[in-house]
Amino acid sequence: MPNIPDHFNLKARDFGDSFVWGVSTAAYQIEGAHDMHDKGPSIWDEFTSKKGNTYKDQHGKEACEFYHKYQEDILLMKKMNIKHFRFSLSWSRIMPKGTGSISTKGIEFYNEVINFCLKCGLTPWVTLYHWDLPHALEEKGGWTNRDILGWFEDYVTICAKSFGDRVKNWMVLNEPMVFTGAGYFLGVHAPGKKGLRNFLPSVHHAVLCQAAGGRILRNLVSNANIGTTFSCSQITPYRNNRRDHMAADRADAMLNRLFIEPSLGMGYPWETIPVLKQMQPYMVSGDAERSVFEFDFIGIQNYTREKVKHSFFVPYIMARIVKASRRKVKTTLMDWEVYPPSIYNMIKRFNGYPGVKKVIITENGAAFVDKIEEGIVYDKERLSYLQAYLKQVHKAQREGWKVDGYFVWTFTDNFEWAEGYYPRFGLVYVDFENQQRIVKSSGKWFSAFLAYKKIDL
Repeated sequence: MPNIPDHFNLKARDFGDSFVWGVSTAAYQIEGAHDMHDKGPSIWDEFTSKKGNTYKDQHGKEACEFYHKYQEDILLMKKMNIKHFRFSLSWSRIMPKGTGSISTKGIEFYNEVINFCLKCGLTPWVTLYHWDLPHALEEKGGWTNRDILGWFEDYVTICAKSFGDRVKNWMVLNEPMVFTGAGYFLGVHAPGKKGLRNFLPSVHHAVLCQAAGGRILRNLVSNANIGTTFSCSQITPYRNNRRDHMAADRADAMLNRLFIEPSLGMGYPWETIPVLKQMQPYMVSGDAERSVFEFDFIGIQNYTREKVKHSFFVPYIMARIVKASRRKVKTTLMDWEVYPPSIYNMIKRFNGYPGVKKVIITENGAAFVDKIEEGIVYDKERLSYLQAYLKQVHKAQREGWKVDGYFVWTFTDNFEWAEGYYPRFGLVYVDFENQQRIVKSSGKWFSAFLAYKKIDL
């Protein structure tokens, strides 16, 4: 493994003393202990119990066993100079049936995690919802049922009252476009529903919930720093013709605008995607106002760019993403193009909304094949990826765009949803046979970067 490239001269301090550096995780992907104490099943517990839904029918019943190993992992973060830890709360661990009774064991677990973070000098950043809806609520329609607004408000209230005295940094939803699109339109993620009749109400109810959650946190948590996170990708026409340009506009409206614009009072992008007007039956008087919340920051989660071409055969948006592997570009294990300028362009894009006060990169990272030699994990491609994307973040900051933090996805290798344990995104390698942790080359570099040091690997 060669040394750190000499041309990468940036240090964490070059981004300023107030810039936030951290790692991001999600409950279902790391916790395990799927039925420990009185935890109820989530939609991902149910989805992974059915054959054919995930890679090799893998599941998150054990995952990284963070539930039992949280102290070990937080101590490792401290050793690696990581000061900010983003994790999500499992709704069904706190409220086993989604509503009603509260699990004292669930509250106790997250109190222990939060308190240990603070004891170790780490700042907790909590995501309220990262895709693992209680299965009991899905049986009532889940995100397609407008009652979820009340269910979610009750859940957020409990979390704010239980943890808000120590947790000041909050994210309401994680990537709502993904959990509604993949889970309620394409059916490739939990709960496996398909079609517009599921997608449109779930979108609208998620928009209402992201604002409602923000308002509850504002009312109940003093000095709260409140955000929400959006997946985003630079969208580029595949060919330089009118049809592909229009297809790219439609894809961009669906992937990048659908959730941010209602929260800013701009409404849904109906003019670009007319089929979204079919959402109107799910709306009631006052919903436009209820969709708006003034977030302290917007978390953007960028990994790649997409090239889009016109397609008669794709319903509603008549646009199709051209796979990166077909375009003969450098790709990650997820077949995502390695395109560092995408993160710079998305920072500029979200800065372009007057209502966005601050942008934080709440996820960025890559899955590659790691090489293990004599107990050492080498991941040169991930290391190069992180360095290249960080250069683009620094470029945006240097040009005066608001970007105030960067969280690597992710800390440890984990259960990567429908892809199972095959793609590894972690700075830390996990041997899922024995749960041993090994810091990868990228993790060693990131640790040195945060400490303003250079190291030889």
